[in-house]
Amino acid sequence: GWKVEDGILKKLAKVRGGGIVTEETFDDFDLTWEWRIAPAGNNGLKYLVTEARPSAPGHEYQLIDDAGHPDSKLGAKRQTASFYDVLPPSEKKQLKPVGEWNSSRVLIRGNHVEHWLNGAKVLEYELGSDAVKAGVVASKFKNSAGFGTKITGHIMLTDHGDECWFRNIKI
Repeated sequence: GWKVEDGILKKLAKVRGGGIVTEETFDDFDLTWEWRIAPAGNNGLKYLVTEARPSAPGHEYQLIDDAGHPDSKLGAKRQTASFYDVLPPSEKKQLKPVGEWNSSRVLIRGNHVEHWLNGAKVLEYELGSDAVKAGVVASKFKNSAGFGTKITGHIMLTDHGDECWFRNIKI
C-alpha cells in the first residue's frame, strides 16, 4: 500500500497495506513533516500510539481534503490539523489547496501538545486536561480507557485507503 519515489513516501490509493509505525517510542518530541493529499482524500499522523488500545491506538493529527471529503463535513474536529474527533484547530488555519504541499508539526513537552500547520500554531492542549476529557467523552473514543492522557508511544502514518504523500519527516 506504500511506495517510495524520488525521496517521497506515497500512500497508494485503494491499496490497503496498513499504517507505517515507528519501532522506537516517544513521549516528548518535536516532529515535522510535509504532506499533500489527493482530492477527496483522508489520512493522518497518529502519535502516542499503543497496541494496548487497538480501537484508538493514538491521537491523530488529521490530514484531509477539508472541502472534498465527507468526514470533514461533520465539523472542525474532523478537519485538517485537528486532534481528530476531539479538539478542532483554529478557524484561522491556512491550509494550502489540495495537491499542494503543506508543512505540519506536532510538539509535545510534558503534557503540553501543539499542532502547527504551514508555520502557524493552530491547536494547543494539555494532555489529561478537563478540555481534553470533555472532548474525548463527546468523541468516538469515549470508551477507550486512558485516551487523551500522556503515555510513551509510537508514531504512525495511517492508511485510510486514499492517496497521500509524505516527505521531510523529522523528529
